[in-house]
Amino acid sequence: MSFTMYVPTKILFGAGMLNELHKQKLPGKKALIVISNGKSTRSNGYLTRTEEQLRLAGVKSDVFDKIQPNPLKATVMEGAAFAKKNNCDFVVALGGGSCIDSAKAIAIMAVNDGDLWDYVASGTGKKKPIINEPLPIIAISTTAGTGSEADAGCVVTNPDTNEKVGIKTPALFPKICIEDPELMKSVSAAFTAYQGFDALSHSLEGYVSKFANLMSDMYAITAIENVGRYLSRAVKDGSDMKAREHVAFGNILSGTVMCVGTTSSQHSLEHALSAYHENLPHGAGLIMLSRAYFTNIIEHHVCDDRFIRMAKAMGMENTKAPMDFITMLERLLQECGAADLKMSDYGITPDEFPKMAENAMGPMGGLFACDRVQLAKEDCIAIYKKSYK
Repeated sequence: MSFTMYVPTKILFGAGMLNELHKQKLPGKKALIVISNGKSTRSNGYLTRTEEQLRLAGVKSDVFDKIQPNPLKATVMEGAAFAKKNNCDFVVALGGGSCIDSAKAIAIMAVNDGDLWDYVASGTGKKKPIINEPLPIIAISTTAGTGSEADAGCVVTNPDTNEKVGIKTPALFPKICIEDPELMKSVSAAFTAYQGFDALSHSLEGYVSKFANLMSDMYAITAIENVGRYLSRAVKDGSDMKAREHVAFGNILSGTVMCVGTTSSQHSLEHALSAYHENLPHGAGLIMLSRAYFTNIIEHHVCDDRFIRMAKAMGMENTKAPMDFITMLERLLQECGAADLKMSDYGITPDEFPKMAENAMGPMGGLFACDRVQLAKEDCIAIYKKSYK
């Protein structure tokens, strides 16, 4: 039941909170604003509003707009060089989890020598210590998914080695997080589902992890209640602000679950999918794996009471059987229009499963130690096969 809790990020939560940015004590005078390579941040006016907030605070800014849906090491290195060239002394992430993760990695490499993979502690990373304190980070989330705006890690892909791995250090906690549900209204139904399921997965995995504790349980079960009961509403009506607020709240809580507890090997299995297929959204990959992954745990009866509690949190009040959780999971996916996602639609083929299993157990292998049911390579392949369409 022991835990260590250190979550120093100042969180401004609620509709309209972006307008409060200029009133905060900002950590520098020249910001690098990191956004995606898409159009939505500009077309929805979020970039202009953020620039104006910084201007009102007496801060100048430059924009780096090349972040991909699955952030790549080369792009991070380009962003770090851009930050150095423009003498930026802090980073503002404006977007979803990919932008926030990229901003964190850029913050490291803007003040440290070498290559990002020098500081990666798993896989082919060189495991060097981060000598210089990363640039301060402000995270303005336009999605409810990864929880990266409130945690101490980032995930980046190295396509040369097919590794999608994390860097985690307390120095990567954002100084300020703005979680403004009004910025999430423009997210499409499909991506609302994918991102929301990522947020849900952090807490589902955290609740059944063998490192679950009193504090992580409190955050996880509340996140499951908020995302599990409101995600389908947000998918069906993106302007439903009550639904957006509850999903965003669950996302923040799920980010905290990763600070006081852990996720599980489901995340490793998905990272292997999207490491080889960069067009696969992380949340979509988690959706594909979820039924087979959690059914495997239930069949071993290592924490039946926890699956019953999660089914109740998602809305089945009178449940007494752990498989009722799978029933509620399937219901949620159906309501979100995400139950029939196919790996084959993203170019994934069954002959890749052995190398993906090895990849999951290699660069991201640390999460397997968090499981109550230990998975061998053959078990991972079986989960991929059962999830395949």
